[in-house]
Amino acid sequence: MHPPPLPPLSTGTGSGDPQRAAVEAEQDSPTWRQLSDFSATVGGKRFPSPASYANLRPRSVGDMATLAPSEKKIVEGEFGYVLEDVPHFTDYLPDLPTYSNPLQDNPAYSVVNQYFVNADDTVPEKVVAQKSSPRGIHFRRAGPRQRVCSHIQGGYRGFYARNTMPLTPKIVNDIHKRGGTVLGTSRGGHDAMKIVDNIQDRGINQVYIIGGDGTQKGASLIFEEIRKRNLQVAVAGIPKTIDNDIMVIDKSFGFDTAVEEAQRAINAAHVEAESVENGIGVVKFMGRHSGFIAMYATLASRDVDCCLIPESPFYLEGKGGLFEYIEKRLKDNGHMVIVVAEGAGQELVAESIQPTGHEDASGNKLLLDIGLWLSQKIKGYFTSNQKMVINLKYIDPTYMIRAIPSIASDNVYCTLLAQSAVHGAMAGYTGFTTGLVNGRHTYIPFHRVTQKRNKVVITDRMWARLLSSTNQPSFLSAEYIEGIKTPREPPK
Repeated sequence: MHPPPLPPLSTGTGSGDPQRAAVEAEQDSPTWRQLSDFSATVGGKRFPSPASYANLRPRSVGDMATLAPSEKKIVEGEFGYVLEDVPHFTDYLPDLPTYSNPLQDNPAYSVVNQYFVNADDTVPEKVVAQKSSPRGIHFRRAGPRQRVCSHIQGGYRGFYARNTMPLTPKIVNDIHKRGGTVLGTSRGGHDAMKIVDNIQDRGINQVYIIGGDGTQKGASLIFEEIRKRNLQVAVAGIPKTIDNDIMVIDKSFGFDTAVEEAQRAINAAHVEAESVENGIGVVKFMGRHSGFIAMYATLASRDVDCCLIPESPFYLEGKGGLFEYIEKRLKDNGHMVIVVAEGAGQELVAESIQPTGHEDASGNKLLLDIGLWLSQKIKGYFTSNQKMVINLKYIDPTYMIRAIPSIASDNVYCTLLAQSAVHGAMAGYTGFTTGLVNGRHTYIPFHRVTQKRNKVVITDRMWARLLSSTNQPSFLSAEYIEGIKTPREPPK
């Protein structure tokens, strides 16, 4: 999915104009000059902060100008306030000149009351708290900047091949109406040193990297290599994965579109199952480690009788098992629909099918086909036990839901993500991913979005809502729910 294009406000060729590898976008935010004027020296360490940051102190040890690659940029304030800040050019280029933001002369923004986002604005990670709770972790609020760009085709491999593609307004005019990616993509091909060599050779000083958790990890390595060389190159990540498995952010773009399209597959399975005696529709969705697509598609559809995801172990035979539930559901209702995420039940599949141990070019373990395996197991169970004749239809829309044009809400979200990323880079921030946190656009340090995957919490209310909707068993013991994490064993 791609954000709709926006016309450039300025295409000047002065020394302050960046040569970018990225999308073109705009919005309004503090100028570099404003941010520089707000910079304060705290214990010999520079932080972009206005006077109201006077009570904040850096937690890190050592001069920020020589910040270690793995060191986090954390600032503490009163009442338990913690800012997990993103790197800034002035951390290692303290004499960097600043320039006026051309947006201030754009008539389109003359009607905006608060023209630029205040450099003091931060967004809390958690919005629910008690009156005595500490203020908690915050992220820097995203806001404004803009210009034109050049992009890299073919993912990380495109850096080596020097596949540049100019993104003029004419070229990007309707890319948001198409599915897939106009730039192409690839797995693997990530060599941070070679990529940065290429960036340096081309004179690129803004790099925007769009992708999922693996891509964000790659972006983090590129940023660290750039910082080692003290280059004035901003690296900004834009989270894109329909699996919605990136930490901290509310959601990644493409997720809503995937859930919307998933409804068509579920509806088809429901129609097929309902049309025959003892009909069963099995639908497999993406979700290698996280079952968000399966869960939200199930909740949105209300036609699903059982949802299986990687986070929730299940078993087939015995009391309280999946087969018993299927049999009961068919006797009560005459048909049923099962939704399964591709990463669900891999341990069960591995018991009957020898895992290959193979990996893709990005190092991801190749999964066994849970959808096909489960369909065969269900057929085998009812055939061998001669309990009833079933009619099972298996639907695998895995890539169909990823290849369609984005829906309107994702188009808007893409636009704002692109704008926020460009504005952050123009302000001198780097080494960050932009995304929604509690409905506000923020700049999040790479280490926060790459430390682990976002997963469905099966002891949370949303999963409880799903269980209530489908009436399926949880397949979990009380001890598991209480935190001992022991899946219920089938009875001997």
